[in-house]
Amino acid sequence: MGEPGELLYDVAYPDRLSRLLIFVKWLLAIPHFVILYFLSLAVVVVSFIAWFAILFTGKYPRGLWDFSMMTLRWTARVQAYAGLMRDEYPPFGEEAYPIRFAAIYPEQLSRWKIFVKWLLIIPHLIVVYLLNILWAIVTIIAWFAILFTGNYPRSLFDVSVGCNRWSYRVSLYIMLLSDVYPPFAMGPDPAPPSEYASPTSTVFGSAYLLPGVPESSRPSVLTAAAGPNRAGRGR
Repeated sequence: MGEPGELLYDVAYPDRLSRLLIFVKWLLAIPHFVILYFLSLAVVVVSFIAWFAILFTGKYPRGLWDFSMMTLRWTARVQAYAGLMRDEYPPFGEEAYPIRFAAIYPEQLSRWKIFVKWLLIIPHLIVVYLLNILWAIVTIIAWFAILFTGNYPRSLFDVSVGCNRWSYRVSLYIMLLSDVYPPFAMGPDPAPPSEYASPTSTVFGSAYLLPGVPESSRPSVLTAAAGPNRAGRGR
């Protein structure tokens, strides 16, 4: 059963990738990098406010939570593009993109954990540092693979998605967006995706490729963020 604050992250595996775009994606993504820089500064302020809100009320104000999630989701889309996993240019804002970045809003958060999350997450920070090195190596290998074959090797793609998944789980925890302690695993969450696309669930995220749920039944924010059914997911 999916817990509030538990992240579902995935990237759709592409059938083919452009051999030319790999030379210029970093350049084309610069406008997004600039915007994300200022959004990240705003998130620091939001997190500071949220810390006191959780201390006194046990809640992360929903509007602030949505803003922080939006920033992380925007980052995930740009990372998928600049990291060579997708060729579609990421949208400026909440529009369709072939990734899934979803979490259920936690109605209640621990007041005491905000004092120790930075300490509890240290083992993960060490792992994420090593995973970032691995991700960089994988991306370099994938660059040459795409150049010569037009494909991102599936096994390397899954490693790349797994590295990012681990990192974003840690981000949700350290940013106070979730009380769910990240698992020491690169694999997807055990919760069935349908839980995150239920018309009655409180979800704010991209619901890309959620099976068995018609578009008309999904929450409006999910429908707006959901991409078309393309290639299979990067699992």
